[in-house]
Amino acid sequence: MRIVHLSGPVFRALADGDLAAANAMSPVPASAYLAGPECRAVWQMRGRQWDEDPASAAWVTGIIWDEERGLAVGRAGFHEPPDATGLVEIGYAVDPEQRRRGYARAALEALLARAADDDQVSRVRVSIRPDNEPSYRLAAQYGFRKVGEQWDEEDGLEYCYERPAVHIGDTAT
Repeated sequence: MRIVHLSGPVFRALADGDLAAANAMSPVPASAYLAGPECRAVWQMRGRQWDEDPASAAWVTGIIWDEERGLAVGRAGFHEPPDATGLVEIGYAVDPEQRRRGYARAALEALLARAADDDQVSRVRVSIRPDNEPSYRLAAQYGFRKVGEQWDEEDGLEYCYERPAVHIGDTAT
């Protein structure tokens, strides 16, 4: 499994729900789920970020790609590059038809490793709706601790969890 980064034109095609156009430009084929209504707001946001700073594409949401199956199974990435305090926030979503196969865990581990390998990153955050017990359980297994709450315009109330940007198994200094 790997996370495949996208470009502004691919973000825009997915935001428009135009799977054919997205696939004509994407490094890997996207899926109907990724071009569907559940994902469009994320792609719209990422397209705006790319317009403002094309280098942000290396950080923000990309396609979770199953190498063995040759299949797009979801989306994952950071909300934006590290902020001035060294914080990055992880976001991921797995196609409902592909859930319970370890893709969320694999994406989370890949993003945590990326954060730990970058000197600009000191902390990693995930924001989870209170009713999303599976995401909470996964985050807790990786040392995320609740640090507060926030209101998200799309998702409503979210609990914020953070952990140091260290490799899994390492201890924070």
